[in-house]
Amino acid sequence: MYAENRDLTVLTAVGAGAEVIADGSIHIYGALRGRALAGAQGNENARIFCREFQAELVAVAGHYKVLEEIPKELRGKAVQIWLDNEQLHIAALD
Repeated sequence: MYAENRDLTVLTAVGAGAEVIADGSIHIYGALRGRALAGAQGNENARIFCREFQAELVAVAGHYKVLEEIPKELRGKAVQIWLDNEQLHIAALD
């Protein structure tokens, strides 16, 4: 699924092998098990939010992290993902 020139909101889970892409931010109100790519056209202010983080891959404005690079303590948690100084950050939401 691709949201051109806008944010994308997903009300269910993104399954393993599935991919969601948005030129803006991505909001997932379920589990993220597939891939999420925000800021697809280079928007460095885009973010990814999800309620249950188990992603295969996440990216913001072309900066990627794969499952093996993601701290295990964040898996299964609600998180936000953003880009700061060309560094991709992932943090649990309280």
